[in-house]
Amino acid sequence: MTQERQTELDDLLAEARKVAENSYSPYSHFKVGAALLLAGGEIITGTNVENTSYGMTICAERAALVQAISRFGPRIRVRAVAVTNLNHAASPPCGGCRQVLAEFTDAEAPVVFPASDGVRVMAFADLMPLATEMKLK
Repeated sequence: MTQERQTELDDLLAEARKVAENSYSPYSHFKVGAALLLAGGEIITGTNVENTSYGMTICAERAALVQAISRFGPRIRVRAVAVTNLNHAASPPCGGCRQVLAEFTDAEAPVVFPASDGVRVMAFADLMPLATEMKLK
């Protein structure tokens, strides 16, 4: 990975960390932030918003994606994804977020997140295999 790309991902992770402070997580106390780097260079962030009915909780990744689409329309492309939390725990995107991100994220886009062995960077295709085969043409 080039130094420029590493700096870009570090900055994206810092934005995710910053927005995690805004988390509404009174039930789990698990504060998550996400940052998306769009193809146009914009960085869009989101945080998790819990509800007493856990199934109604909005994950940080989906909150960021909804904001990106609301601002720029459905033709957005995600060039990189960063997810983190303030609980010092592993936090890769959940299955639901991976599925939603698959609609807008390129296969080679890096996804950076805390893992059990430190911060991990993976291509989206490695995180969500076969995602491109599942898209409608």
